[in-house]
Amino acid sequence: MNVFARSLTDNLASLVKQVDSFVGDNKSQQASAFVVLLTNDPDADEPKIKEFAKKHGIKNVPLTLFDGEAGPPSYKVSNEAEVTVLMWKGQSVKANHAFGKDGLDEAAVKKVVADTSKILK
Repeated sequence: MNVFARSLTDNLASLVKQVDSFVGDNKSQQASAFVVLLTNDPDADEPKIKEFAKKHGIKNVPLTLFDGEAGPPSYKVSNEAEVTVLMWKGQSVKANHAFGKDGLDEAAVKKVVADTSKILK
């Protein structure tokens, strides 16, 4: 699972904590995930992402930075999306969620978490 975000919000924290638990609970089924903060200032945001992981107790999911808010070209992250979640099984995308500003609310987090069953081996 890949989570691309353009800002570190409370709702993102809720999602990442649940994804972290999912990965921890399903290691035997090779569950994995990573979170990428898309930023035009990685030097300024690196301490923020480290604090985010520490504050929310993230243990199973690496949090990384990508230099450029557009994101990696091969992933084609929507410019309008504040948060994009891609769930992979093998080489196939099994779920794709994109949320605009303020679109990642509690109901959206629940929907994303419900789709994690699509990627278990």
